Amino acid sequence: MSQGQSYLDNVETSTGITPRRFIELADERGLGAAGTKTGEVVAWLKTEYALGHGHAMAIAQVIKHRETVDIKNAETTPEPPISIGRLWLDGKDTRPW
Repeated sequence: MSQGQSYLDNVETSTGITPRRFIELADERGLGAAGTKTGEVVAWLKTEYALGHGHAMAIAQVIKHRETVDIKNAETTPEPPISIGRLWLDGKDTRPW
């Protein structure tokens, strides 16, 4: 399992929220738009969910790169940035591996 996936699993364990749900929550708050600064998303995650900086950054990057990072889109989208890789966004208990 990648380090990025471990970060996402740890966030889900501490908050009960899957990465995909964080994308939805960011969109509901207007923080999912392309022009949103990563720092704005990180600040929201730290304040609202008491995430540490590293975990908040991991979720912020998933929100920013949502289309390319999602394993379900691997057949139809370009590779995500190498530092993120493909990740499972639908919760650790539903991960197929």
